[in-house]
This record gives sequence, C-alpha cells and structure tokens, in this order.
Amino acid sequence: MTDRLEAILTARGLDPTATAAPPPPEEPVSAVELADRRIPARYRGALADHPQITAWATQIARAGRPGPGGAPGICEGGSLLIVGPTGTGKTHQAYGAIRTLLHQGVRLRWEATTSADLHARLRPRTGHDSERELQMLARCPLLLLDDLGAAKTSEWTEELTYRLINHRYEHLLPTLITTNLPTAELRTTLGDRVASRLAEMTERIILTGPDRRREDPA
Repeated sequence: MTDRLEAILTARGLDPTATAAPPPPEEPVSAVELADRRIPARYRGALADHPQITAWATQIARAGRPGPGGAPGICEGGSLLIVGPTGTGKTHQAYGAIRTLLHQGVRLRWEATTSADLHARLRPRTGHDSERELQMLARCPLLLLDDLGAAKTSEWTEELTYRLINHRYEHLLPTLITTNLPTAELRTTLGDRVASRLAEMTERIILTGPDRRREDPA
C-alpha cells in the first residue's frame, strides 16, 4: 500500500518523502478584540470620551496590582453611576469605559447585564443554580449593570438588587451603572438601602442632550 501511494505521488510530481509544512502561527488576539466578541454589535468600537469616565478608567488602571507579565489587574476602586434620559449615550460610554481599561493594558475579567436580564437570569427554575450565578456577578472584578431601575420591581427584585449592590459596596468592587431615573425616583424604585449605597459608592455622571436614536427630522 505504501509503495503504491509513493508511486502515485511520484507520478504527480510530488516528493513522497517530504513532510507537510507546519501551519502558519496564529495571529495573537488582543484583549480588546476578545472583549469586542462579547460586547453587543452596536457598541463594538465604543469610546469613552466623557472626562469623568476617562479619569475613572485611568484611576482604576493605576490602582491595579501588577500580575503576570507586569500588566495591572483590577483590584479595588470606585464605581460610576451614569445618569441621563433615553438615548444620551449612557450604555455607549459604559462599554467605552471597559474598552478604555483594556486599551490601557489592564487584565480585566468583566460581566455585563441589563437590569431586566439580571432578573431573568436569576429567576429560580429547575436545573439552574441562581445563587451561584448571583455570586459570580457579585464577585466579578468589574460589572456593568445597565438600565438599573428600568425593569418591573417587586420585593424579590429589590432584595436581589440589594444583595448584588451590597456585596460590591462592601468589597469596593468597581461597578458601572447606568439609569434613566433621577435620584428621588431611583430611591423610590430600588429602596432606601440600595439608593444609600449607590450614593456612597459611586461618582455620579449626568449625560444630557437629545435622544441619539431618533433621526434628525431636519
């Protein structure tokens, strides 16, 4: 069988003793490219250009302890509460903040969820460990919690949000939070315990302007 195969290769002008060339090495994938695979398509390429947000990213990057290779990793730090009407770019700025940290070389494990998706993910159901999922989000080095207060609330969702926020408050874990709600309404919707911790743990950033999602009629 081997002789026959060699004869066929020789007839075709191929060297039967030649070994296959090794595949070309794969191009290394940057942390930003890996993050963009997880970021919703609309926000891939997002850049944080608000001065308070870029200052926060620089502060977080400087505070990180060096890890393997000397790159800083997120340790402890402040959080941001990005507030503004619908369409003012809150989510864009939040994902931009994550990408800014990655561009600055921070080793970053992060999670992102909307308030409504958070409740859906953690709702008790057969075969799903909701408590484990909650602890994963609570302990993640960086969490983006989008549209806080937008979902329908109940005693269960209020307690869930409290446990998540309280853990991150107590352990000084950086959290990016966006909301459409002004302070007074946020307190009414989420309860005093959550609102009080947010007031202490976050720097408040207010975005203004027209709804970017609406087409300019002019």
